[in-house]
Order: sequence, then C-alpha cells, then structure tokens
Amino acid sequence: MNQDDGSYEIHAVKYAHHDRPAHQNFLGGDPHDDAPMPLDYFVWAIVGRDRRFVLDTGFDAAGARRRGRALIRSPAEGLSMIGVDAARVPDVILSHMHYDHAGNHAMFPAARYHVQDREMAYCTGRCMCHETLRHPFEVTDVTAMVERVFTGRARFHDGSSDIAPGISVHHVGGHSLGLQVVRVRTRRGWVVLASDATHFYANFQQRRPFPIVADVAQMLEGYDTLERLASSPDHVIPGHDPEVLRRYPASAPGLEGIAVRLDADPLS
Repeated sequence: MNQDDGSYEIHAVKYAHHDRPAHQNFLGGDPHDDAPMPLDYFVWAIVGRDRRFVLDTGFDAAGARRRGRALIRSPAEGLSMIGVDAARVPDVILSHMHYDHAGNHAMFPAARYHVQDREMAYCTGRCMCHETLRHPFEVTDVTAMVERVFTGRARFHDGSSDIAPGISVHHVGGHSLGLQVVRVRTRRGWVVLASDATHFYANFQQRRPFPIVADVAQMLEGYDTLERLASSPDHVIPGHDPEVLRRYPASAPGLEGIAVRLDADPLS
C-alpha cells in the first residue's frame, strides 16, 4: 500500500468525542445558535515505505473524566487497528501541548518528540500564570515533556523545519503560541494536517476563529498559511471536524467512522 515515489499514507484515527452547540466553536458566536456541532478527537498516522510518524497523542481515561469528554478507545488501540504499534513508533510530532494533543505519556516509549521552541516556552513561562491561558494544558503533560528533554527524547523546531523527506512542520501559533502544522507529500498532492490551526472546516473557510485562542491575529494569518502550504483548500485537514470521517474512505473494511485515509481522494 505504501508508495515508491516518496509519498505517504495518512490515517486520521478517532479516539474520543464531545457534544456541544455551534456557538461554542466560534469566537463571538451567537449564543442563540444551539445547533449541534460536536467535536471529534483524532490522532494521525503518517506511514511511509520505511518509516512511521504519529501526530499528537491524545488524552487518557482520567483526562476524559476531568474534561467531560467521551473516550471511545485509547489512541494506541485505534492505531493498532491500522497496523501501527504505538510502542514502536520512532517519531511523535506534537502540534501543541494542549491536553487533548499531548497526553498518554507512556504510550510511545521509543519515540522522539518534535515540538516548537515557542510552544515549550509558552507552556512553561509567564503566560501560565493566567488561568485562562493555562486551562487547556495539563501540568503532567508539560512535566513529561521536560523529562523527555533531559533524557534526550526531544527535538525542537523554530518555525519551519523538515522532519523527513516529504514531511515538514510549520509554526502558525494562534490557538496556542507554539502551534505547528504538518505538511505531507501524498499521492494526491500536499496535504496539511492542521490540527487546531482550524478545528472545523468552517473556521478557516469562513475566517471565523475558534474561541480558545492565545493570539487572534496569528490564528487568522494561520488560515492563509494553511491554504498556501496545501495543494488546494481541499487538502487542508481540520483537527476536530466529524466531517473528516464522512469525506474520506475508511482505512480498511470495517473501520468506517473510526479511521480514514487522508491521502486518498475525497468521496465526494
């Protein structure tokens, strides 16, 4: 299934869900807009002929209880369904250090973690003195990352950087000051895994920011960056939109609604 031209498969793997109304997903959203607009929670596997990468590590059952989220399966269980053994993954890319992207500390014991300089400075610096800004973080996730630094399992990036041929990270900030997105060469062109640079298609398509934001101007500029890096707007993959599972084919028979192939052409 892997390509010989240096391209990668990409799988979006759903591990959790949260029901909420639409107005909670837009900065300044109309409080009377109670239409359902739930969030799905994903981790992403980038699979090449000789190497595998995982983007983000999700949260665990205890984190789900604290935050009132519905954990459907562990990220490791979801990854195993597409043939990826979390214990053997050599590289984890963290888009940012929020609780739903940087948990499960022991799940990837062999991995080196890739993170932006600015994200580490943000989640360990003076901004965390403000409850509003530190609320999306878990202190145990931050201290686990510090431990990786001291055990040689961290690689820092400053802005744009190549992770491997055909895979690069790009700082956009906005939602979190050190948020990075991942650009991947696939058989259908350059796909950008936006993570929380845009939670939903609607955020970047309508230029309506998500309300959890450290820098609004960065978030808005980030929408332009997503479209510049991707082969087309249809190659931008939002971080929490259930629509992703409807737009792309299942990674394998029986995985409908669980894991989809983002390197494949959309279904419609």
